[in-house]
Amino acid sequence: MTSALPSSIPVSQLGLSASEAQILHQHQQIALQNQAYAHSASTRGRGHARTSASTSRAASAASSGHGRLVLDPGSLAVLGQHFERLMAAIQNRVEHLTAQTQTSTINQSSRAGAAMAAADAEIARFREIIRQIDELETEFDKVRHIRDIVKGFRARVDGLERRMDARGSRR
Repeated sequence: MTSALPSSIPVSQLGLSASEAQILHQHQQIALQNQAYAHSASTRGRGHARTSASTSRAASAASSGHGRLVLDPGSLAVLGQHFERLMAAIQNRVEHLTAQTQTSTINQSSRAGAAMAAADAEIARFREIIRQIDELETEFDKVRHIRDIVKGFRARVDGLERRMDARGSRR
């Protein structure tokens, strides 16, 4: 007759850190409990007590044998499947977060591009205002020069008028 409990080895022989060993133990318990739950749900009322008892013993050994890895082929297969599902869930989460990061980066880039475009438009508007001010200053200088010329002519005309008035009053 084979031994009642599945064989196991100390986790310390696996070369794991303390935190890795703790994770292994936790997930070994979860995997075996999930297997026991799934198995009991699928065999209820079907008379599979032998397999169910084996699963229960493996789960019990895993929980009581803290610091040991159960080497039962069925338990290792369940643990392997559990870690495959866990890795797939982690990979899906990484892909989801990567997609969110890419979306955020694209949105931020779009906002930055829009802000730069708005800044460029304001700079262009400011340059146009400065150009118009320069044109107005040039026009102002021209008008001032013309005004000074007109003042000079007016002064001449006033002088000529006074002379003519003075000559007209002498006659």
